[in-house]
Amino acid sequence: MVVPFAAGGPADVVGRIIAERMRASLGQPIIIENVTGAAGTIGTGRVARASPDGYTLSIGPGSSTHVINGAIYTLPYDVLNDFEPIALLSNIPHIIVANKAVPADDLKGLIGWLKANPDSASQGTSGVGSVGHIVGVFFQKETGTRFYFVPYRGLAPAMQDLLAGRVDMMIDLPLNSLPHVRAGTIKAYAVTARTRLAAAPDIPTVDQAGLPGFYSSTWYSIYAPRRTSKDIVGKLNAAVVDVLADPAMRSRFIELGHEIVPREQQTPEALGDLQKAEIEKWWSILKTANIKGE
Repeated sequence: MVVPFAAGGPADVVGRIIAERMRASLGQPIIIENVTGAAGTIGTGRVARASPDGYTLSIGPGSSTHVINGAIYTLPYDVLNDFEPIALLSNIPHIIVANKAVPADDLKGLIGWLKANPDSASQGTSGVGSVGHIVGVFFQKETGTRFYFVPYRGLAPAMQDLLAGRVDMMIDLPLNSLPHVRAGTIKAYAVTARTRLAAAPDIPTVDQAGLPGFYSSTWYSIYAPRRTSKDIVGKLNAAVVDVLADPAMRSRFIELGHEIVPREQQTPEALGDLQKAEIEKWWSILKTANIKGE
């Protein structure tokens, strides 16, 4: 099972949790291999070229590896057509946060402040073409605001500068932001989802905060190479469904800020439909903004 990001990172943690529990369902061990580089495209490309025998899979944030990367990189594989969907695992909605000095107490106030001060505010991101960057571009488009992006080498250094007041806002993962929200050191305005976070029920949704329909999430998934047989896809999917039904696994995912998708969304077909819908939504935004991977 290829994790196309570094050991110890969010994708690696999820991969190791899933792999360990899947061995019970499949009756054989699953080895995690971290194949890093180029925003996940090197590891994902290795899976695209692998034999379609069910013994090489990719796991990670499909919203990045199988949607965003297809628009911002020139790839030697097709993110949609060179893979067989196995299962959608979970969603992680994002949180719109700001440093304590930003003079806005709610999302409408933030939007009003950004409109009153065009091109002066800043959003920290984990890099050009990252999910936070892209959702920030979407935010500008939907609100008619203008601010500049400050790319960092990861979410942790971006958060440090948010805490220090060097950047004004972030569109962040709950796991990174919530400890600081709870400590009162940053402000949280909204969750980019239809429902509130179980881990932070006091933060309103974007619908409740005045920006209806502004939904975004990092979703995790498993893919196999193209032409993997339906029988193999079915067996692997059944193993994943078994894992996601385990109460201990569900608790572990919640601890990590993930929301496991409902059973009817855990099918290969549902993952394929989601990927197509996300490509339709995000590729036009990315190409209009002329965002290119670094």
